Amino acid sequence: QKHERADTEKSRLLLEKLDTEEQKKAAQSKTMELLAQLKQGSDAFQNKRRAMEQELQKLEKGNCALKKKLQEQEEMLKIKRSEHARLKQQFKIKASIPEKSFKFTGQAEEGDNLYIDGKFTIIQRPLFLLSGGQALITFEEEKVASRILKLAKCHVEFDNTKMDVKPLCVTMDPSVKFELHIRVSKRKVRVSNIPPVVPEETMRDKLEISFSKPSKGGGEVESVDYNGRSGTGLLTFLNSGVAEHLALKKKHTVDTGVKVLESRVQPCFEYELMKFQTFCGVSRRTVLLSGLRDELEEEDLQDNLEIHFQKPSNYGGEVESIKYVRQGRSLEAYFVEDTAEAE
Repeated sequence: QKHERADTEKSRLLLEKLDTEEQKKAAQSKTMELLAQLKQGSDAFQNKRRAMEQELQKLEKGNCALKKKLQEQEEMLKIKRSEHARLKQQFKIKASIPEKSFKFTGQAEEGDNLYIDGKFTIIQRPLFLLSGGQALITFEEEKVASRILKLAKCHVEFDNTKMDVKPLCVTMDPSVKFELHIRVSKRKVRVSNIPPVVPEETMRDKLEISFSKPSKGGGEVESVDYNGRSGTGLLTFLNSGVAEHLALKKKHTVDTGVKVLESRVQPCFEYELMKFQTFCGVSRRTVLLSGLRDELEEEDLQDNLEIHFQKPSNYGGEVESIKYVRQGRSLEAYFVEDTAEAE
């Protein structure tokens, strides 16, 4: 009986051993499977990480390229703005144009034309800045100036003085030319300096009443536009002539019932700039003389220069005009039709 129990126990132990080995194999298999999955996941993660790093490097490279391009564009914009400012200053025209009297040439029918049209041509005279120790000499013939310009130096002698003067071509600053077209209304005027001391509708009525009085130079009003925010208005009259008369007066009193206003009256006009041109001039009969010294008085030096450059033996010819500037001074020379006018 003991022998049977021993066999039974042995069989049970063998079965348990087999079960343990099966479990061990299953566990090992599961472990291998998990390790494979882990490796697969790790490989996928590494691949994704490398791809993201490559993409990040690509983006950083592109970002650097964009920053560099932006910097280049900003530098270019800075240069363009500087050039724009320089050209704007160079071609800026600021001049005080005096009043001009016009000659009456004849009477014409007024007709039904509601506007006075005018066209003006504005020409900026070419400018050259003459510095100290320089002179401008203008010859009567172009060929004389051409001969002088071919010389490297001109040996000028007068009294006990000798000078080596360098002849140079005169290149003037850029100039402009344009047409100004103006259209002035015969029946409209613009008024200003009319603050809204009363409601806008009331102000329109007050303006119409005030500007329609013949005793104050007015006439029958067709329409009134008033802007309270700017304190300005536009009046249209039925007949021409009234607007011109009021514009010549320049001022007109308006009684608003609250306050008497002194309005400013101006003609109503439109203007347009056309045919704008820029050009650079080179004088063909004028030569710039550089390297002069203040050895003589200004007029004496000019006279001696004129005598020297009139002689054919010095490749000269008839001199039309000459202007010398002493050291430490400067002068603006304006050119009109090849004739120098130093101002």
